[in-house]
Amino acid sequence: MSKNSPNSPLPILLLLIVVMFAACKHRKAVPTAPVPVVQAPVDSLGKCKMPTRNGRTLTRLMKENELKFKWLGAKAEVFSVIDGKEESFDIRVAIRKDSAMLITIQYVLGVQVAKILITRDSVKFVDYIHRTYFKGDFVYLSELLNADIDFDVAQAVLFGNSADFSEDDAKLNPTTDRENCKYLLSTARKRKLRRIQQGGEIKDALQTLTLSPDNFKILRNVFVEPTNNRSFTADYSNFATKDSVFAPWHVDIDISAEKKATVKIDYVRIEKDVPQKLSLNIPGKYEQVQIRKK
Repeated sequence: MSKNSPNSPLPILLLLIVVMFAACKHRKAVPTAPVPVVQAPVDSLGKCKMPTRNGRTLTRLMKENELKFKWLGAKAEVFSVIDGKEESFDIRVAIRKDSAMLITIQYVLGVQVAKILITRDSVKFVDYIHRTYFKGDFVYLSELLNADIDFDVAQAVLFGNSADFSEDDAKLNPTTDRENCKYLLSTARKRKLRRIQQGGEIKDALQTLTLSPDNFKILRNVFVEPTNNRSFTADYSNFATKDSVFAPWHVDIDISAEKKATVKIDYVRIEKDVPQKLSLNIPGKYEQVQIRKK
């Protein structure tokens, strides 16, 4: 037996997958992340002395300096504010690169709230609080949200990597921001699901990456969809090496869509190349959720 649940947490994939799944009411202190100091390359007069680089070179340097892994496991504390409602919870993330990702959401004391298993062609979700589950795919969710969503974006955005550009995204526009001493790399990402737009002019989603001039790590990732007036901004900070993993240990996310949301992610552990368990069992008595457009 299935039921329709328009208020189900599934559409939160647009809100970075993990933001709205938790129904937890528990509050806990949220650590304040210090703003990292980036040593910008300046001359004796304090002027930026970054060399100009073309889009191909910036893309290569960015990819060379990304967090590389075959397996990735992480634990994080998450604090979110969605339309004024505050939530605090913990997440555990397990990824087999380019294959599957399992996100476990739980209370601070370890009580599981939900699990999400994402593969390249499917999305499965179990809500242990409401004893419900969902099975679907990215095509369905993209049609539901009128937005392009795929596994690559979900995998990349959590840890400050870039989703691969498609062959259609050939025009990569580099900018040397000498005022702030950073590189910018922008492109119009082609909409792959043209049929989700019912009539009218189709506008490409715009993406802009802000890169550090010293290590070419992504400091900011901005997606803007002009067609439906949605934007997503992720800021990465607290770059450090812990247990041989150099990564941003703090992520600030700001989302402007039908719901306004801000999310703060503080990683407490990140380990790479250790095989992870990627499984999600749906209890037999749980009810299936059918999510429909409003």
